[in-house]
This record gives sequence, C-alpha cells and structure tokens, in this order.
Amino acid sequence: MPDFADMTETENSLSAAPVGSFEQILPAHSTAIYREFQAGRVVVRDVWDNNRSELRANPLYNLLYNHLSHFRTFYEHLGSELVFNETGAFFFLKESSDDESEEHDENAFRVQVALLIIGRYFARSGRDLDYLGRADAGLNEQDLKAMAGDDEYQDILRAARFEKGLAEALDYLEKRNLVFRAGAGRYFLSSAGLYFLGQLVQEYEQA
Repeated sequence: MPDFADMTETENSLSAAPVGSFEQILPAHSTAIYREFQAGRVVVRDVWDNNRSELRANPLYNLLYNHLSHFRTFYEHLGSELVFNETGAFFFLKESSDDESEEHDENAFRVQVALLIIGRYFARSGRDLDYLGRADAGLNEQDLKAMAGDDEYQDILRAARFEKGLAEALDYLEKRNLVFRAGAGRYFLSSAGLYFLGQLVQEYEQA
C-alpha cells in the first residue's frame, strides 16, 4: 500500500511534468509499483486510508496512468504485459506467455471462489451487488457472522484451501487490493474487486 505522506510532494511535481517523461519517474516509485505487482496486487485508482477512514487517490495509479506508454514498454522488456482496465479503474500485470502458470491458475481460482461466495451471500440477502463497493455499506459484522456460520460456504472455502474459512479468504482478497477493511468487522470491495465479481456473475448467467 503506498505511503501518501511520502509521495504527495513528488506527485504534485509529476503532474506538472510532461506526460511520458522518463526523467520525471523516480526509481523509488517504479520500485514501489513493481513490488505491488510482485505481491500479486492490482493497482487501483482509489485506496482506503485507515487514518482518515475514507477513500483517497492512489499516487501509484496516477503515476502509471500519466506515464502509461513508458511503463507498458518497461514491463514488456521484463516479459510481462501491463493491462489497464478502464471500467474497473485498475492496473494489473499479465505474463506475456500464452501458457498460464499453475500458480496463476490457483490464485485466480481462489479469488473467484472468495468473490463468488461474498456475492452469493450478498445477493441472497436482498441487496444490490453495487452496495458491496461502497464504504458505507458492504459487509458488516452481522454479515461476517452469518457467512462464517454457513456450513456450505465453509466447505466451499476449504475446497479452495482457505482452511481458516472466511477470515482467511477476506485476508487473501485484501492483500491483493480487491477488498478493503473499513473498520472492525466491516469490508467492502475495491473497484477492481467489484469489476471481477461482475464478470463472474455475467459468466455464471451466460453458462
């Protein structure tokens, strides 16, 4: 997660620099972005600021967006593809090879299982899935208890190797910037998490 205090001053200077200027990209910031991708995270436009309890603009996202051509070329030389999802307002890294690794497949499967269970529970509760992406809505403590007490959900999560159940699944999504923790017993989906859930629902409906 980016440190807003450390990056604010430099981000302001970057906004005044010519777009695509390699000289204006600090190695420390390129390294911060690389570490996000290496950790399996997506870089979302807005991230949750625990200190202010609000969503704030992500300086790493802005850096990628303002210097998109540079970073696409950079990651291409590293054998990867930088993908910008405009609908969900996020960036992610994709291996250029057509052959997906076993680890990638497993990670994608676990993300899908966790998101589908959250979406399934939320829809069954009679709420619109869009509310999952709102910090003032999302999942509350009562929701978490209900989901954790559902044997069917727990069996599905264990099949996806979430041995500790829902708490482990939420932690897995949070580490990838797909879910934000908005306080004790409160979670909501990031723009990327909501986008991926929408894609899964669409695929399910078409199947």
